[in-house]
Amino acid sequence: MAGVSVAERAGPAVPRVPALAVLAHYLVGYRRTWRAGVFSSFLLPVLTVVGFGVGVGAYVDQGVGGLPYLDWLVPGLIASTALQVAVSESTWPVHSNFKWIRTYHAQTAAPLRVGDIVAGHLAFVLFRVLTSATAFLLVTALFGALRSPWALVVPAVAVLLGLAVAAPVFAFSAVVPSDSYLALLFRFAVIPMTLFAGVFFPVEQLPAGLRQLAYLTPLWHGVDLCRAATTGVAPEWSVAGHLLYLAAWAVAGWLLAVRTFRRALVV
Repeated sequence: MAGVSVAERAGPAVPRVPALAVLAHYLVGYRRTWRAGVFSSFLLPVLTVVGFGVGVGAYVDQGVGGLPYLDWLVPGLIASTALQVAVSESTWPVHSNFKWIRTYHAQTAAPLRVGDIVAGHLAFVLFRVLTSATAFLLVTALFGALRSPWALVVPAVAVLLGLAVAAPVFAFSAVVPSDSYLALLFRFAVIPMTLFAGVFFPVEQLPAGLRQLAYLTPLWHGVDLCRAATTGVAPEWSVAGHLLYLAAWAVAGWLLAVRTFRRALVV
């Protein structure tokens, strides 16, 4: 037909999603390194469940809240694993993309928008959280530690928890002048959260001041949701309250991450 271009004759163009191109970049790299994560994804959950759930649980005769200690502990371990994977993937990898290998600078020259860069990398972090949480869930299912079919929603809860943690950590990793600050983040935030946010014992056993701090952490909300899902016991907060709190962390972290990335990348 005269006056009609080849592209028009071929039909409407498929819209491109730049963030997916960024995600694909990280997936291509992960395809070459995924074997190194097999140990952490499968063997470490087995060792953790055996060491804490079976070993320590043998000394907890009456269980916790009417549940065997292993069944009570497992959801907390899944949530803490999601937290640690999210933080690990959001600290040194993000910092190095700014300071050392400067991947983000190359992506802005592609050109990609700052929002696409953040969304694509965050999507990869959530992929890592999802696969790790799912692997942990499968391992614990083999131990018979899942008491409710609602356990199937645990990977989704882990992804929301991962987003609530990873997004603000992206912003932190983008602005710190040295990677030594990332080690401080683990020492003064990740480790205390893991120890005192209800993973290994109920937060009700903490002094009142520390208990309120535990309630403020996103990990406690993730733990409570995962525990309700795997045990079939109602959470301490409402499910909607937990989800809204984690979503608030995720939205605030996203806005902060985009702002800090834009300041660092847009001259």
